[in-house]
Amino acid sequence: MKVAVTGSHGLIGSALVERLSARGDEVVKLVRATPSGPDEVQWDPAGGSVDLDGLAGVEGVVHLAGAGVGDHRWTAAYKREIRDSRALGTRTLVRALTSLETPPRVLVSGSAMGYYGERGEEILTEQSGPGAGFLVSVVEVWEAEAAPAADVGIRVVHPRFGLVMAPNGGAFKQLLLLAKLGLAGPMGNGRQWWSWVTLPDALAALELMLDGDLTGPVNVVGPEPARNIDVMKAVAGALHRPALLPAPAFALKAVLGEFAGEVLASQRVDPGKLRAAGFRWEHDTLAKAAAWTTGQ
Repeated sequence: MKVAVTGSHGLIGSALVERLSARGDEVVKLVRATPSGPDEVQWDPAGGSVDLDGLAGVEGVVHLAGAGVGDHRWTAAYKREIRDSRALGTRTLVRALTSLETPPRVLVSGSAMGYYGERGEEILTEQSGPGAGFLVSVVEVWEAEAAPAADVGIRVVHPRFGLVMAPNGGAFKQLLLLAKLGLAGPMGNGRQWWSWVTLPDALAALELMLDGDLTGPVNVVGPEPARNIDVMKAVAGALHRPALLPAPAFALKAVLGEFAGEVLASQRVDPGKLRAAGFRWEHDTLAKAAAWTTGQ
């Protein structure tokens, strides 16, 4: 399959390019800089332009580009960047794909479990409605911008990623650092649900979306969500470090600002569509996930 990937330098995107190439797919990467080789296609997400010739013959697209949610403090300007990078990028990509003489069969357009917002003990499925808050509004716009692709017959899938556990990148990198220093403890009261997934399982889920017949939102999380305190204990235990020092909510808010509300949110997400599709998790328990993430 010829697959185009945006966000190919990010944690998930870079690993996905490697995985698809290893299985024999022809991968083209959409880049904003001048292409450095035949496997790169130039685009300008904010400006609305894409090199259409470079997308000729593409059968599948995985769209992962967007400003990092936890990369900077949430100023008004950075919140606009978070929203615009997803909305404008998706709009630009979809306009390009729908203008091709032969559009791709499938568009896997990134999303996040931030759609659900703070939900306490509620079990959240793909049929659950949106919550409230900034990230909720971002995800709603992000997914809506992909709708015109479905109107021309492209199968559209939205992977709503949970907390991706990986040793070398993403939000989990900072948690690992704290754990290695013996500082990993519960955040807030530690009772909030964290829906996690390891990087290999997230990649396998994306492969299933490309190859199968899934449509619409798909919760990309492990089969066993865990409370924050248990995630921190599992990671610290795998590293043989204590997990005693709590990070009170007021301290997180002082350091992270508005983003602290997302860190402290409880989202008990169920991967119903993956389970129904027969998906097999490599790391189906928190213990396995923590062991893989820490290299133990």
